[in-house]
Amino acid sequence: MGWVQRRRDHGGLIFIDLRDREGIVQLALDPDRDPQAHTKAEQVRNEYVLAARGKVSPRPEGTVNPKMKTGAVEIEVSELLILNPSETPPFMLDEFSEVAENIRLKYRYLDLRRPTLQKNMLLRHLVAKTVRNYLDEQGFIEIETPVLTKSTPEGARDYLVPSRVNSGNFYALPQSPQLFKQLLMVAGFDRYFQIVKCFRDEDLRADRQPEFTQIDCELSFVSRDDVMAVMEGMIAAVFKAAIDVEVSLPLARLSYAEALDRFGVDNPDLRFGLELVAITDLVAGSQFKVFADVAAADGLVTALNAKGCATLSRKELDDLTEFVKIYGAKGLAWAKVKEDGWQSPIAKFFTAEELAALNDRLDTEVGDLLLFMADTPAVASEALGRLRGHLGQKLGLAKKDEYMFVWITDFPLLEWDGDEQRHVAVHHPFTSPREEDIPLLDTEPGKARAQAYDLVLNGSEVGGGSIRIHDQAVQSRMFELLGIDAEEAREKFGFLLDALSFGAPPHGGIAFGLDRLMMILTGSDSIRDVIAFPKTQKATCLLSEAPNEVGEKQLQELSIRLRKATK
Repeated sequence: MGWVQRRRDHGGLIFIDLRDREGIVQLALDPDRDPQAHTKAEQVRNEYVLAARGKVSPRPEGTVNPKMKTGAVEIEVSELLILNPSETPPFMLDEFSEVAENIRLKYRYLDLRRPTLQKNMLLRHLVAKTVRNYLDEQGFIEIETPVLTKSTPEGARDYLVPSRVNSGNFYALPQSPQLFKQLLMVAGFDRYFQIVKCFRDEDLRADRQPEFTQIDCELSFVSRDDVMAVMEGMIAAVFKAAIDVEVSLPLARLSYAEALDRFGVDNPDLRFGLELVAITDLVAGSQFKVFADVAAADGLVTALNAKGCATLSRKELDDLTEFVKIYGAKGLAWAKVKEDGWQSPIAKFFTAEELAALNDRLDTEVGDLLLFMADTPAVASEALGRLRGHLGQKLGLAKKDEYMFVWITDFPLLEWDGDEQRHVAVHHPFTSPREEDIPLLDTEPGKARAQAYDLVLNGSEVGGGSIRIHDQAVQSRMFELLGIDAEEAREKFGFLLDALSFGAPPHGGIAFGLDRLMMILTGSDSIRDVIAFPKTQKATCLLSEAPNEVGEKQLQELSIRLRKATK
C-alpha cells in the first residue's frame, strides 16, 4: 500500500512506482494476467493511494534499476484497489524539484511525503530513540515537567498564556525546564532527562524557532568533568547510530579566553585553521595612526593569514569589509604578500623592521592575504572571528562530512550591561561560580568564572550547561549582583530558595538543541527541514494559519480587552 510516485504506460504493460515511507517499489500490470487490475491502473494518477497484491519477481533482463533499493524486483500485480484518488499536487513530490518555501509550508503534509523530509523525520526518530536508550543505560529517569508555569523574565521573552480560572493572571510557556529539573535533584531523582518542547518569543533566523526541542539532562553529586564525560558518550552513540561516524573521545577542550584569542568567538569551527594572531605590541609604535591609536587606548589589533588568497579581487576585499561592519567594525585593513613585499594601502606606514616582525609572527609566504582588525577587544575579536568563519565557508575549507567537536569552558560568570547599568548572567542566574572564585562575588564579580560548558560542533553551539548553585546564600548573592533585591527574588524565585534550604545536593546539567543537532546530522541548510511542522521567520504557521484572532466571547471569558492597533 502507498502513494503513486509516477505511472508509465508502455502500450499494454503499465508500470506504477508505489511509494511509502520506506521507499519505492515498481508494480507491473499486465492485461493478460488481470484485465480488471489493468483497467483500474489506467485511471491512476500521481499521489493516488493504492493497495496492490501480487507476486514479487525479478525484473526482466535489461530492466534492472541499480539506483533503486528495490530496483532488481517488481510486483506482478494480480489485484489492485484504488483506496483514494488525489487532486493534482501544487508541486512535484520528489527530491529534485525546487519549490518556494512558503508553498512547501502551506502544504506541509505534501512536502513531508518527499523522500528527503521523510528521511529527516525517520532519522530524528532514530536519534531520539538512541538518546533514550543510552540515558536509560546510564541510570537516567525520564520525567515530564510542566508546560504551564510561572513567568520569570530573565533573558528571552516568555510566551504568556492567560488564565480563565484565575482572572488577570498569566502562565508562561517554559524557555527551559531549568528550575523544575533542579527541584527534581532536591527531590532525590539524581539522574533526570527529558526530550522536551521549549518556547522563546524572540527574533528568528535560519537555526531558530519559537518552539524548539531540547535533550534536557540534570545529574546530582557530579563535577563538571562527570557531566561532560556522560554527555560525550551520548553524542558518540548518536553519531554512530545516525550516520555511522565514530566520534573519538574524549572531545577537545578550550577555555573561553583561549577560544577568543585564537578564533575570536566562543563557538569556533575547528575544521580549518585561519587562527587569529594578536599584533598589538608590534604596531603600537608604528606610523599607522589607526593601529597606534587603538593600541594606546588598550584596544586590540589582531590579524589572520588567509593562506594563498592573494588572488582575491578588490571587489571581494570590499565585500569582506562590508561583512565585518555587520559586527560593529569600522573597517578592515589588508595586505597581499608578493615576491617584492606587501601590496597594501597601509604598507608605507611600517618600517622594514616592523614588516619583518609582522611577517614572522603571521608566518607569511608569497601568495598569502593578511587581514587586520583594530578596535575594542570585544569588537575586534568578534568581527575578525566571524570573518574567519565566513572565509572558511567561502573558500570551501569547512567540509560538511567532517565533524569537529570542542567543549568551551571557564566562561565569565557575569558581564556588565551598560544600558541597564547592572551585571547580567552570561548563562543564567543559577550557574555556579568556580569554587575558588566565590570570594570574588564580594570584591570583583566581573572576574568570577562560571562552572559552565558549551559543546560546539562545526561552529554551532549544540549544547550548553553548568554546575548549578546549590547553596541558598550563594544563590541569594547571585540575585543581588543581578540587581534582583531580596523582595523581588522572593517573589520570583521563592520556591527555589526554599528548596535550596532543604538539603539540596550538588548538581549540574546540560541541554542539547535537538533541532540544531539534526540540522547538522542531515546536512540541512534550514532548521525547518528537520521539524515536521515548523513556523516561518515571522513565527507563523502557514498550514494552520496560526496565530489567529479569537472571538469576543473567548476574550471576555479571559477578562481581556484588546487595544486598537495604531497605524
